[in-house]
Amino acid sequence: MIPNNKGYFGEFGGRFVPETLVSALDELTSAYFKLSKDKNFRKKLNYYLREYAGRPTPLYFAENLTKFL
Repeated sequence: MIPNNKGYFGEFGGRFVPETLVSALDELTSAYFKLSKDKNFRKKLNYYLREYAGRPTPLYFAENLTKFL
């Protein structure tokens, strides 16, 4: 799910951060939406999400355990 232009996911969400971080987060958000259109950026982001953030799923198929059971 992608947040809307106010940072909300539907009627929920948003960003509730100290005022001193708002400017930096606005800059980060702007850069992300600009870069998210770039195919190479998306490819690299998907790589890091898969290899380092445990996405698309943290579930692991335990093949040997399945055979044992």
